[in-house]
Amino acid sequence: MSNAREETPPLERLLKRRRDPVVVQALRSAFAATVAYVVALRLSPEAAPLTAPLTALLVVQVTLYATLTNGIRRVNAVVAGVLVAIAFSLLVGLTWWSLALLIVAALGVGHLVRVDEYVPEVAISAMLVLGVTAVGDYAWARVVETLIGAVVGLSCNLLLPPPVWVDEAGESIEDLARRVRRLMLRIGEQAGGRTPPEVAAARLHEARRLDHDIAEVDAALRQAEDSLRLNPRVREGVLHRVVLRTGLDTLEICTVVLRVLARSLTDLAKEREPEPLFPRETGEVVEALLSEVADAVVSFAVLVTTHVSLNADAAEARLANELHQAAATRDKLAQLLLERLQHDARQWQLHGAVLTEVNRIIDELDTEHRSQRLLEELDRSTREQRERLPRLTALRGRLSGRPWRNRRRSAHRSG
Repeated sequence: MSNAREETPPLERLLKRRRDPVVVQALRSAFAATVAYVVALRLSPEAAPLTAPLTALLVVQVTLYATLTNGIRRVNAVVAGVLVAIAFSLLVGLTWWSLALLIVAALGVGHLVRVDEYVPEVAISAMLVLGVTAVGDYAWARVVETLIGAVVGLSCNLLLPPPVWVDEAGESIEDLARRVRRLMLRIGEQAGGRTPPEVAAARLHEARRLDHDIAEVDAALRQAEDSLRLNPRVREGVLHRVVLRTGLDTLEICTVVLRVLARSLTDLAKEREPEPLFPRETGEVVEALLSEVADAVVSFAVLVTTHVSLNADAAEARLANELHQAAATRDKLAQLLLERLQHDARQWQLHGAVLTEVNRIIDELDTEHRSQRLLEELDRSTREQRERLPRLTALRGRLSGRPWRNRRRSAHRSG
């Protein structure tokens, strides 16, 4: 059974482009930088206060959480650089050797105040301030412009709420599952006949390239997780994060097992050349089993990314049926391999490895296993949050009006 979606029409893709991170970031950054420049023209003594739009451009991010964290670090970096420049102007002034010392000191201060990627901004601010004649006036103007840019950047996320990128992360997870499915189907097609070792090695190389796909999905998921943090439009941000994160972790485990399976079949192809990997009947069962497991991988991804309860129930039922069918086919394959072992014991280790690896994927996709792991991760995440921010957690619990046991029931349905 194929779970592939119909191709998206061009008009629908164009409409979805409005929520593309690149488009959203460009529009929000341009708006924030323009507003910051207009405000700075009125409040800053500089004729062209470009520090304000520059700060707004750097502060405004796609998510509210990223905007807040980047804004705070950006302001800290500029203030630290200004203070370092004022100290140097009072002690030594600007010379070639004091400039070198200034840069070293500013970079060191940047690491001490933990401004992360804005460490160079500390040195840049210090050099700009130290390089002017009236250090005091310029330093004050740069601080004011930085604060204006930071405030405007933060205000943009309050007036123009950033999107929640859960749907985009869900689409990335489903796309990864479909890539795994296509590869698994191609591997299954090899089992029914003679497979040259070069072809089996090519499939192994494809399985190894899935690591790059997982890294891309992980980046999309991190963006979705950031968009859920501190977002007033999201009530169950922890639940959404845990559901998606544990779902991606499961798919990552499945890709690792698939890579090991491809390696086992590659070794088997080398050992049995020029004979087929399996007898005809056994090969057909292996192909059917991998096809059923491949469909279950996609159904699992759909279940993980489904938020509506009715659709989640349907996705869970479909996944359970596919896993049940795959388990029956696995048992049939085990019986065929056992019968073959009694007549021909060659490569029995590799045959057993193929069966074991497919069984591991089935176990990872099992709904009961999924629910138990989801609840464990949800408990761990909430416990860490309570320990780190006990007062904020208690306040959010009172404001939401939902006791923790209800959240656990929601997690069980999402599982």
